[in-house]
Amino acid sequence: MATIRPFKALRPPKGLVEQVESRPYDVLDSEEARSEAGDNEKSLYHIIKPEIDFPVGTSEYDPRVYEQATRNFQRFQQEGWLVEDPKAMYYIYAQTMNGKTQHGLVVAAAVKDYMTGVIKKHELTRRDKEEDRMKHVRATRANMEPVFFAYPDNPTIDALVASYVKGEPEYDFIAPVDGFRHRLWLVDKAEDIKLITDTFAAIPNLYIADGHHRSAAAALVGAEMASQNPSRTGDEEYNYFMAVCFPAGQLTVLDYNRVVRDLNGLTPQQLLAALAVNFDVEMVSGREDARPARKHQFALYIEGTWHRLTLHDGLVDESDVIASLDVSVSSKLILDNILGIKDLRSDKRIDFVGGLRGYEELERRVDSGEMKLALALHPVSMQEIMSIADSGAIMPPKATWFEPKLRSGLFVHKLC
Repeated sequence: MATIRPFKALRPPKGLVEQVESRPYDVLDSEEARSEAGDNEKSLYHIIKPEIDFPVGTSEYDPRVYEQATRNFQRFQQEGWLVEDPKAMYYIYAQTMNGKTQHGLVVAAAVKDYMTGVIKKHELTRRDKEEDRMKHVRATRANMEPVFFAYPDNPTIDALVASYVKGEPEYDFIAPVDGFRHRLWLVDKAEDIKLITDTFAAIPNLYIADGHHRSAAAALVGAEMASQNPSRTGDEEYNYFMAVCFPAGQLTVLDYNRVVRDLNGLTPQQLLAALAVNFDVEMVSGREDARPARKHQFALYIEGTWHRLTLHDGLVDESDVIASLDVSVSSKLILDNILGIKDLRSDKRIDFVGGLRGYEELERRVDSGEMKLALALHPVSMQEIMSIADSGAIMPPKATWFEPKLRSGLFVHKLC
């Protein structure tokens, strides 16, 4: 069962939140962070992307960068740009995208739950990325950014959240770049805090939706700090890490699409003929007609033209949760068998485009000559993700894209 607890968040004063908040560290590169921060000394990028404080070209993995993160974190507290709440509480975080709102609970999740599998993952992590975030957590002694969890829909939590969001939020702003609305409410009543804690204690599992590397790093550093304290009680703050938990039914999983640099020696006509062995191939008038309407349909863009691909019946074992995923079908029958792309993680001939950037971006990448084709997939469902995590299996790489992304800087969790 899931163990969560409230915590004293470090947060920006209401009047400063839009100066402090930022996009997550891993959705932009150093130069984008430098540009977005500009001359704003209060931007969280100075903590989560502190290489922007060094000359252009400084590696984000330079030891001095982690030291700068610590100094900047201390300064943010000294200047009052991040202020610790006087008592431990939960927080309700609402995100609105394209008229749809999802409500998450900001909690401290138990390191032991990650280690024992109560918190379930569906992706592999890379050790180098884990180590980068571990160095950052060790340096700052804090979870600067939350991870993104899902949990099975729960009417008790839904009702409590609904009662709070009728009131005035602590924060309410439209984020730059994505244009989505973000709001925050404080859950500080003792009876409501207990209700949330007790309700989650009856939920068997939490699921990592986004932030596998941050989850691993936070849990591993927490366990590391515990091992270094022989007098530990188990109640120390480092035994927990910060997460936002959303009901699974509210989440939006978008398509995560592929663009390929060459046709593996084939002409476009030869490619289409090879695809016809396993798919019905239909030329369509435009991107909307090509968009997959269901599982096992794909959209192909090549030489300025869209095609709809529909998998022939009987080619996939639908009882196999991994093999029946469209990311697996496309990887095996198209990318591997026809285009010779064996490893999605390392092959330089392939790149990936998150669904929010749209089919326009797929067309742009191909029409510019940078890529030869684009392949768009039907989104994975949240139920598929949870079923795979429950089975102990791991999804293929680049399978899920969640939107909207969590904004960083609205709350920080100190480990000691």
